[in-house]
Amino acid sequence: MRALRNLLPPLVALIILLALWESLTRALHIKAFELPPPSAIFLAAVKKPGPFLQAMGNTAKGALMGFGASAIFGVLAAVILASSRTLERALSPYTVFLQTVPIVAIAPLLVLWFGPGLRAITVSAFIVSVFPVIANTLAGLRSVEPALRDLFRLYGAGRAATLLQLSLPSALPSIVTGLRVASGLSVIGTIVGEFVAGFSEDGAGLGILILSDYRQLNTDRLFVSVLLAAALGLILFAAVNLLGVLLLRRWHPSEINPTP
Repeated sequence: MRALRNLLPPLVALIILLALWESLTRALHIKAFELPPPSAIFLAAVKKPGPFLQAMGNTAKGALMGFGASAIFGVLAAVILASSRTLERALSPYTVFLQTVPIVAIAPLLVLWFGPGLRAITVSAFIVSVFPVIANTLAGLRSVEPALRDLFRLYGAGRAATLLQLSLPSALPSIVTGLRVASGLSVIGTIVGEFVAGFSEDGAGLGILILSDYRQLNTDRLFVSVLLAAALGLILFAAVNLLGVLLLRRWHPSEINPTP
């Protein structure tokens, strides 16, 4: 019943929005290539679902690889930066650079360096999604209570023991937050990478379908690809969210359900 109460309001809002969209496009005689009605988008999706599903799978591959690389590298980089204030001051500007660099501008360079295809697309997803992991993990590692650090030091715990038994567990909520942000960004980076680095025709991702349908004014099919890309981001976010609940629900207030 609780799940039903949570799902009902957004579901009703979606139905109302789709009904208004359908009615307005027909009443105002809006051209289909400018804004197709939801019914046309649905028919485009179910008429030939194969290419869309294959493209979604290819995009998911690049997004997962980029996200996985950003998760591993981001946590390790944050641990290294947290080990030394001097090292953090020296290298932090370069981690910020990864966030501020315009990925669209450097995507052609990725093709030159890594070649067209999956490698360049994975690197694009990695560059876009790694900064939130580094920033949130580093903030979590820096937020460990000094009293607990002193207690570990008092009992003679080494740096490795303190990291594994105190710092990383304490930073876990921040790490999960960074992964949540990175999950959606990895899909964005993948789509941008596909715009430039694209796969061959047999391995086209959603980004290639979006460009192809845009050039042919197949706006209904374009909407299908955009919605599938958004759905992929939501799936990744939901998976990370579920991981966060499993890891934190027994002890962290953010994941403990209040008693009804």
